[in-house]
Amino acid sequence: MRAATIPNLASTEAHLRPYRLPARCGVTFRFGPFSVDPLTRQLLRGGQEVSLSPKAFQLLLLLVETRSRAMSKNELQQQLWPSTFVLDTNLAGLIAEIRRALGDTAEEPTFVRTMHRFGYRFIGDVQEVADSRISGEPVAKYWLVWENKQVPLSEGENIVGRGVDASVWIDAPGVSRHHARIVVREGTATLEDLGSKNGTYVGGHRVTIPHRLTDGDRVRLGSVVITFRIPQAPGPTETAP
Repeated sequence: MRAATIPNLASTEAHLRPYRLPARCGVTFRFGPFSVDPLTRQLLRGGQEVSLSPKAFQLLLLLVETRSRAMSKNELQQQLWPSTFVLDTNLAGLIAEIRRALGDTAEEPTFVRTMHRFGYRFIGDVQEVADSRISGEPVAKYWLVWENKQVPLSEGENIVGRGVDASVWIDAPGVSRHHARIVVREGTATLEDLGSKNGTYVGGHRVTIPHRLTDGDRVRLGSVVITFRIPQAPGPTETAP
């Protein structure tokens, strides 16, 4: 998914400015019987969700958004696992997961084509549909932001840590492989520590029992401070004077 430049919300501001959804969240991508919804982070077929791991969904969305060209393995790895080394088998495993979800094959691809000794390209016929939800009431969606990074949280369990299989991947000193878990369910987000070596803290207090997060909560994991945000839907564009 494309990185977006955002304010450093880890600063000690008395009042946090409303966090707004990235512009690409206002588009749903449709191809064949499938649709990819960046807002809910779901792959749908006929309105029914098709199961994909968070990393596989991120890869699929990246390929769909960049479908005008092929993407190299190195470029994809940098997008999915920035500043770390991973084996090609990690990427190939995600591609295989996507193909199973789409009913696609490497031999006769309909959606994802392997570019021999280079990378992959999405070849399906895609229609972009504007999402009417963006112009209405704010959608209950949660994000973690730190430095110039932003990661949306999916419904259900989100593992935060240094492991390449983590939903929220943070490669930093003091962060455990599976450091913490944020469970999003029924309109709430709950933070739990997973027995990490250096602990998980919210507002300077160590998390020892499940902690319900609120907008602007600063969460410290090892040397990293991340901010939990509940975004507001984009409003109308203001006219410059």
